[in-house]
Amino acid sequence: MSKYWHVIGIGIQNTLVYRVNFLFRACFGLIPLMATIYLWRAVFRSNPDQASVAGYTLAAMTSYYLVATLVDMLTAVAEDDWQIAADIKDGNISQFLLKPMDYLTYRLCLFAAGRIIYTSVALAPVAVLLLVQREFLLLPADGLTAAVFAVSVVLTALLQFFVSYTMALLAFWVLEVSTFIFILFAFEYLAGGHLFPLDILPPPLLAALNFTPFPYQLYFPVSVYLGRVTGAELWQGLVIQAGWVIAGYALARWVWSRGIRRYSAVGG
Repeated sequence: MSKYWHVIGIGIQNTLVYRVNFLFRACFGLIPLMATIYLWRAVFRSNPDQASVAGYTLAAMTSYYLVATLVDMLTAVAEDDWQIAADIKDGNISQFLLKPMDYLTYRLCLFAAGRIIYTSVALAPVAVLLLVQREFLLLPADGLTAAVFAVSVVLTALLQFFVSYTMALLAFWVLEVSTFIFILFAFEYLAGGHLFPLDILPPPLLAALNFTPFPYQLYFPVSVYLGRVTGAELWQGLVIQAGWVIAGYALARWVWSRGIRRYSAVGG
């Protein structure tokens, strides 16, 4: 494992070069978030007699977007899928076929390094936002909820990575994977709960979405934090999320084994 710790160290050093870019990205990313929060405040104020929307009070709705921003900061895949596709197209993966280093583990270490630096840089503006919105920020109901939320966030990060990794491996078959990545991002953004809480949708549609991995890429951990998933439903959701992580890992391994059979590189 020492070589992978070394990879994380190198990844942190390389990613530090982009710390200013991360800071600006985090700061400007708060602008649409604030617009969404004020939009929901206008919705609640337009009907003072309505205390909640789909079971969300104003504080719960605001907390949903604040916690979603925090989860996204900790788990989102940045440039990893593009870099993986570039490694395949440029023949850079040849070195991993000749050395005792697993490419998936190597990329996972770089992903972790990137999240460490991005989170460290983005923590300041996000902390300021949370401080400003502290009146509307709900805390976990108890320590168990906080612990399950932390576990769910880790599973979310792994699921995000395995899905993006598998999508990038399509570069073994197609010249340009950008279309597939953008389609995946669109589905994830809509069906993952970035745009709005999924439980405001009609129950049949929500039930259909629960058969996909998308809710477990953001919506589920945020719902755990807010206490909207409790009891047996909580543990069932956590098991399903872990199952999607295992399925994502297995699919990534299978696609790699199939793709590497088609891979060829020339030159030295």
